[in-house]
Amino acid sequence: MDKTNKYFYKDKPIFGLDIGFDSIKVMQLEKSVKGYELVGYGIGNFDPKSIKDGIIVDFEDIAGSIKELFAKNIIGEITTRRVAISIPAILTYSHSLTLPAIPDNELKEAVELESEQYIPSPIDELYIDFEIISRNQKSLEVLTVAAPKRIVDSYLALTRILGLEAISFGTSISSSGRLFRVLEPSSDIPSVIIDFGSISADITIIDGNNVVSSTIPAGGDIFTSLVAKKLGISLQEAHIVKIKYGISKSKKQPEIIEVMQPQLDQLNREVKRMMRYFSERTGSKRKIGQIITMGGGANMPGLSDYLTNSLRLPVRAYDPWQNFDLHKLKAPSQDEKSVYATVAGLCLIDPAELFQ
Repeated sequence: MDKTNKYFYKDKPIFGLDIGFDSIKVMQLEKSVKGYELVGYGIGNFDPKSIKDGIIVDFEDIAGSIKELFAKNIIGEITTRRVAISIPAILTYSHSLTLPAIPDNELKEAVELESEQYIPSPIDELYIDFEIISRNQKSLEVLTVAAPKRIVDSYLALTRILGLEAISFGTSISSSGRLFRVLEPSSDIPSVIIDFGSISADITIIDGNNVVSSTIPAGGDIFTSLVAKKLGISLQEAHIVKIKYGISKSKKQPEIIEVMQPQLDQLNREVKRMMRYFSERTGSKRKIGQIITMGGGANMPGLSDYLTNSLRLPVRAYDPWQNFDLHKLKAPSQDEKSVYATVAGLCLIDPAELFQ
């Protein structure tokens, strides 16, 4: 792309599109003198059967849901057709690699060769991206992300049906990491980010950039299903129990903790494993100072206290809306705010970086 096109594109606005298990979130932010002004946002739903193994199979249903969202449920407005899209991290492969110091023009080939050892899918069926985490005269460390082409191509086909221009695809992990780095004043402290989606929890250690990432099946909908089965109630009733009582002290606490314990234990083990990796990588030079939770499951009562006691680090839920200038727009309910974490991170992509 020549320089004329580069400068033409970089200042044009984008909006974020987050397609989840059964919901769609959109948001557009505009950088201002005071920070970020909210231009528009909204949420809609679709039949979860429209996506199978991450691949969109019913374009008509999802395209119709997005059109209805834009027609009826946008708070504010979306002023652009250029879109950044997230792919659930649980559908991708992420791995850090240590490579010898080689010229940048040889990195792509080296990353693909090394990735073949770690990824259980043929390389020619994947789109692979990477970023350099650190480098010195002898070696460099690279964080790689690979996504199945069939998944990405189905999302791309959807944008064409809708007349949108897809300018970026990123994982939910990269989006939540960007959200934290750009908006959070304490982002200079090495931190663990846990983003609770509907079916998975994305875990990232951030120290200037994303150092290492992982995903486990511990999402909000999984917790709801477990509560419903344990208490013999409907999913809707279980959701109310989860957001009202969670794992905080109540008459229902022993039963709820019992049924969630396997997922909570797995979450603790994975966070501790990643913290050990970070400690081995940095030695005593840098220490993790906090754990930040975000996403739809982050507001479950008692979760922050439970993780604080289990992991021996301060844990708090992050609310990105405190950093937005709403400009007279109505904010979502407190319970709904957290579900916009991924799409907000998509909005913070710097268009200039995409056309260098």
